[in-house]
Amino acid sequence: MTTFLIVAAAFALLMILVTAVDCNRFVIREYTCISDKLGREGKFILLSDLHNKSFGEKNIRLLRAIDEQKPDAVLIAGDMYTSSSSADNAGAAGFVSCLAGKYPVYYGMGNHEHKTRLYPEDFGSMYEDYMRRVEKAGTRLLINQRVSLPVYNIELFGLEIDQTYYQKLAKPSMEKSYLDKLLGKADPGRFNLLIAHNPDYFETYADWGADLTVSGHVHGGLMRLPVFGGVISPRLRLFPRYDGGRFERDKKVMILGRGLGSHTLPIRIFNPGELVVIHLKKR
Repeated sequence: MTTFLIVAAAFALLMILVTAVDCNRFVIREYTCISDKLGREGKFILLSDLHNKSFGEKNIRLLRAIDEQKPDAVLIAGDMYTSSSSADNAGAAGFVSCLAGKYPVYYGMGNHEHKTRLYPEDFGSMYEDYMRRVEKAGTRLLINQRVSLPVYNIELFGLEIDQTYYQKLAKPSMEKSYLDKLLGKADPGRFNLLIAHNPDYFETYADWGADLTVSGHVHGGLMRLPVFGGVISPRLRLFPRYDGGRFERDKKVMILGRGLGSHTLPIRIFNPGELVVIHLKKR
């Protein structure tokens, strides 16, 4: 019994140490997407799920890492702050604003941004104050909107879905017609790049016409295990299929970032924050 307690205590201490380290570091992961639709090659940074985290004063470590990549644009896949009435999102707003002063920044909403907009009685002016600041700095907010990047032959969409699609345990079905209603039809002659925070509906995004979907939300599964990957999803599903990385369906691609911060459960075990670099290549 004594031996078991010692082993259990040592294991618990190891997990605490790994969490302390992984919650305060990030790694760079690079992916390549090749298409004959692209008019020009480019390098895009993908950020998601910062949740007010700061890597150094004013996020200087993260900013330096992005600057070293010399990206053509930055894509934000939501949840840069946390929907808590006690949270201070000024740091996240300052970080996004700083990026917008250097690069084109395209911002798709996550469930936390959406929630603070839906319930001002709980969150006051948090959403409006944050969005006003980042938009004033030059950030392009895409709330079920599209923007054309003609030099790349890219049609870029930012999808915001109803909170119903974020409920725990259950997974409501999502039809292609729902995306048609929110975004309009995808143009098969353009490279359709979709910022969609929730990766669970990748099949629907691909069927709608997204050549590349960029997502977040799952935080890499909080803890990662060899072979099994991410342990749990926000829907409380064990070992979710979409936990992080690159996925394909009928030649359509999703790149799922593992996020940078955490909320509620401040846990990242063998799962450091992730700065994603996407190389778009012409076939």
